[in-house]
Amino acid sequence: MAKTLKTAENDGDVAAYLDSVENPRRRDEAWTVLRMMEAVTGETPRMWGDSIVGFGRYRYRRSDRSEHDWMLTGFAPRKSAMTIYIMPGFSAYGDLLERLGRHRHSVSCLYVTRLGSIDFDILTELVRRSVADMRQRYSG
Repeated sequence: MAKTLKTAENDGDVAAYLDSVENPRRRDEAWTVLRMMEAVTGETPRMWGDSIVGFGRYRYRRSDRSEHDWMLTGFAPRKSAMTIYIMPGFSAYGDLLERLGRHRHSVSCLYVTRLGSIDFDILTELVRRSVADMRQRYSG
């Protein structure tokens, strides 16, 4: 039996979710990231689960042969940091990470405590390149 992913695209109200972010700075930063991702992707923001705003989608197959949809990119305004989803990972983007500013990252998650502590133009380019790479990888 195919496994269902816990985090799935849904019809949640993105604006209401962002407006509900308690920290005013994080809320403002979330709206800034949303506008940037809309411009970069040309996609409409959608809720994924109850706390991720995602843009676009691609279909992939897991090792158990089940197929799932996932976002091309997205973000979550968490209390401790803004989490930005860079789906191809970071191995091809070392040049950008070196110039980004204060951040941490894991496999596909970029953690930014304050947008003011990074170069937003570099972040925009990182998102642009990662989305282009994902579209090329999953175009057919």
